[in-house]
Amino acid sequence: MGQLTYLALLVGCLVVTAPLELLLRVRVYARWRRLVVAVVPEFAVFVVWVLYAIAQGHWDYSGELTLGVRLPGGIPVEEVLFFLVVPLCSVLALEAVRRVTGWDAGYPAEEAGTGR
Repeated sequence: MGQLTYLALLVGCLVVTAPLELLLRVRVYARWRRLVVAVVPEFAVFVVWVLYAIAQGHWDYSGELTLGVRLPGGIPVEEVLFFLVVPLCSVLALEAVRRVTGWDAGYPAEEAGTGR
């Protein structure tokens, strides 16, 4: 598996959580603006943080476990995808828990547009 390890983990996360959109009708993709507001700040902060850590020599990524495709600043493409995929999967999981349990997670279902 080697160079596909990191990418395979990201795909695995998506394979496990993506069906929640259809099976439980959590409407994460339908409320894409809410998803963007949840993901973009995290994405920006962590990409800047990783770029800083790489520049300072604090972090490095194995060429044996990544594709070897580096974006400007030396950040592997898989790391950038990580900062998009993991929050997306987290939001899908949170909305699935809300749907199944009725938990409001701090905001009412009507406000979330779940129709409950």
